[in-house]
Amino acid sequence: MKPNFDKVINRENTNAIKYEPKVLKEMFGSEDLLPLWVADMDFKCPEVIIDAITDRAKHGIFGYSDMDDAFYDVFIAWNKRRNNWQVEREWICYSPGIVPAVNYIVQAFCNTGDKVIIQNPVYYPFAQAIVNNGAQIINNPLKKENGKYVMDFGDLEEKVKDPRVKLLILCNPHNPIGRVWRKEELQRLGEICLAHDVLVISDEIHSDLIMSGHKHIPFASLSTEFANNSITCMAPSKTFNIAGLQISDIIIPNSKIRTAFQAILENNAIGHPNIFGIVAQKSAYGEGENWLEAVLKYIEANMDYLEAFVKTRLPEISFVKPEATYLAWLDFRGLGMNQVALEKWMHGEVKLALDEGYIFGEGGEGYERINVACPMEILREALERIERAVEKLR
Repeated sequence: MKPNFDKVINRENTNAIKYEPKVLKEMFGSEDLLPLWVADMDFKCPEVIIDAITDRAKHGIFGYSDMDDAFYDVFIAWNKRRNNWQVEREWICYSPGIVPAVNYIVQAFCNTGDKVIIQNPVYYPFAQAIVNNGAQIINNPLKKENGKYVMDFGDLEEKVKDPRVKLLILCNPHNPIGRVWRKEELQRLGEICLAHDVLVISDEIHSDLIMSGHKHIPFASLSTEFANNSITCMAPSKTFNIAGLQISDIIIPNSKIRTAFQAILENNAIGHPNIFGIVAQKSAYGEGENWLEAVLKYIEANMDYLEAFVKTRLPEISFVKPEATYLAWLDFRGLGMNQVALEKWMHGEVKLALDEGYIFGEGGEGYERINVACPMEILREALERIERAVEKLR
């Protein structure tokens, strides 16, 4: 059956965080908002996954479960086919999510007061994981050149000289700016970190959501040396819209690093995944590729629509189409509002619940992150709300 991404599906009363009135009230001060903030899709996941979960549910016994050969085999084949990366089975560890994994990694490899580099503006749970586990944040901020975000390698080379810097968290592709890092960028970052014994944590959860004309490169695939100085975090959750099933794959080629990570999992009583997560991963990577190709076309069409709308009807706002993800990074600084005023205007006048740019750290002020993985009808309504509110400002 061909997926219908235009269909608007009512997610109210389904425990969806994005739509829960009490969450919207707590987070944004109002329940009466169109929510395009949480990074999950408003599309049904592939029918093959729904069918597989339904068939397993009919068995009726949901006891403790473990991964089987097929769980690993489909993930290994997926990476070989789509990323030209040969992942070995023994490298793969389970985590209930990538955010939990980042927390476990900081626990495993940092003592109190050690330092972790991030590249702001970046996915805000990274900062939370660092601080909550007693480490310190070191910001290697991204910079803009000709309207495009790039890494500041000169700044990075200075900051890795600090002997208390133990980790660098790489967002690859980057959330929220949508960059797909090129081989030469990853190569230089890897060489800098390797020279100063800084372990690279590569969050590649959006690695399957690549726009046309771009190619994802797993950091660890570049060399044996980089593989042995890295932990790669992948998952089917964003790709196939199954984040609630809490399944992710943490790839650690270095056996010493892998042993240290697994010890922390044991200390945190992280055991086996739930059976539906196992079933979903096998179905997703084994049979979900056609659905992925279809949803990517739809998401890119939404991005193109957003780009044209902003260019022709919202000249005060700037937008650079992302190279990956379904997340658009909109620059509202042309409206001349400070951070507090922009947030108040977005919730009170525009009536949208988006992710405020400042939560992504330094360099995010004045921006808003919008999720376009929704029926175009919803995206159109969101943009028209912005247009009506901007017209009043004019």
